[in-house]
Amino acid sequence: MDLKEIQNLIKFVANSGVAEVKLEMDDVKITIRTTLEGNVSEATYVQMPAQPALQPAVVPQQISPAPAPLQAAAPVAENANYITIKSPMIGTFYRKPSPDKPLFVEVGSTVAKGNVLCVIEAMKLFNEIESEVSGKIVKILVDDMSPVEYDQPLFLVDPS
Repeated sequence: MDLKEIQNLIKFVANSGVAEVKLEMDDVKITIRTTLEGNVSEATYVQMPAQPALQPAVVPQQISPAPAPLQAAAPVAENANYITIKSPMIGTFYRKPSPDKPLFVEVGSTVAKGNVLCVIEAMKLFNEIESEVSGKIVKILVDDMSPVEYDQPLFLVDPS
């Protein structure tokens, strides 16, 4: 079961009015508990090891997506002159307004303050993320269609 399926299951349970759901499949156990208002108050995800161990690994009450793949670490001095544009919310990062449209920006693109850099989908709403500064895009730190966290760096911009 992948992260999207788990997130969809949590949303479904929250909207259905059910108090608790337990799901067991092969090597995965999921328990979702909701409050009376329909908000998910606890979601537990347990993945059973291939060979029995003394204690199963338990993910604490919140399920978070895997971090974006790390690229080779750059020296701090190299990025010191760049401005980092960070995600203002949790959601899915998209570099295009729709699949048939061109990319908002690429490495080397010149942007002005207020230009749209990307969109982040959160709860079926597509939020345009605008540039906070004028400059040149030096690096795009997130892959298209990747989940992003609040305050996660998205772009490096050279303001000079």
